[in-house]
Amino acid sequence: MPRPILATIHLDVFRHNLAVIRQKVGNSKIWSVVKANAYGHGLDRIWQSLKQTDGFALLDMNEAIYLREQGWQGPILLLEGFFKVEDLQIINQYDLTTTVQSHWQLKAVEEAELDKPIDIYLKLNSGMNRLGFTPDEYPQIVSMANGIKNINSVTLMTHFANSDNEIGVDGQFTVVNRLNMNSLPHCLANSGAVLWHPQTHGDWVRPGIILYGASPSGKWRDIADVGLRPAMSLKSEIIAVHDLAKGENIGYGSRYTTQCMTRVGTVACGYADGYPRHAPTGTPIIVDGIRTRLLGAISMDMMSVDLTPCPLATIGSSVELWGEKLPVDEVAESAGTIGYELLCALARRVPVVVE
Repeated sequence: MPRPILATIHLDVFRHNLAVIRQKVGNSKIWSVVKANAYGHGLDRIWQSLKQTDGFALLDMNEAIYLREQGWQGPILLLEGFFKVEDLQIINQYDLTTTVQSHWQLKAVEEAELDKPIDIYLKLNSGMNRLGFTPDEYPQIVSMANGIKNINSVTLMTHFANSDNEIGVDGQFTVVNRLNMNSLPHCLANSGAVLWHPQTHGDWVRPGIILYGASPSGKWRDIADVGLRPAMSLKSEIIAVHDLAKGENIGYGSRYTTQCMTRVGTVACGYADGYPRHAPTGTPIIVDGIRTRLLGAISMDMMSVDLTPCPLATIGSSVELWGEKLPVDEVAESAGTIGYELLCALARRVPVVVE
């Protein structure tokens, strides 16, 4: 029999979450962000469940080609643009929309020999200071782009650094508005802005993590009333049970010592499966439908859990690492990270089924 750990991808959840987002954004079109192999869910597994989207946004040219070869005829956006001049031929061949975020890219588009003009998203650095043209130079860049025969359409694009926290988007949104680029289509809103800053929705929005049912802020409570559902469940089983006396140590580094008689279960899941090694004692876990906690250090292939709240649990009992009853954000927050990382880090050795 195979090792009992298993990830399940719930395809109906993608349709549900996309519908929730659609209701939020009204007439704005939706780029479904499927970068990082669809946030660890598998682009090949899930893209058809998002066929009601208006377009797909991603980073990898090979993933864009895959979608085309699978029959997707709608828009595809390269979020970081292209990395080599020769990539423009692929963009042209497969009718892709590319981000242009630097002077060399704009020059490359101008000088390329293309058989038809391409659509570009012109990246504005409105304050995140990661990619894009400065506000001072942006109007001139727009004017240049509009004069290039290889460019069919120009869309204003920026990315919010704080749409998911108390700082918000006002500062960056003000930068956008001061440019007075109302003649251009706008694509501004990431997941946090989709949920909490409707003034930014514009012509297109770019939801990512919320498509997968996790929180852009990293805190499940922030989206608990939105209606989103988790698209991935990670489950395993108890493979050993120990009754330990008070004062017994558990795991590498003896990082947990029992405070009383304690029933401890060993679970077939570790950091080589993508579970965060730095998850501390107390991180939530579900055993036989009952919430309990991790004890001690995470091993490569195993972890220890407190079975005190679930006295009927035994070898073979079901364990939910994250999913329908335990949001991935809760696990991530306890481990000092975000749900994005855990979903993307699911290891290749973990079997995956879709339903």
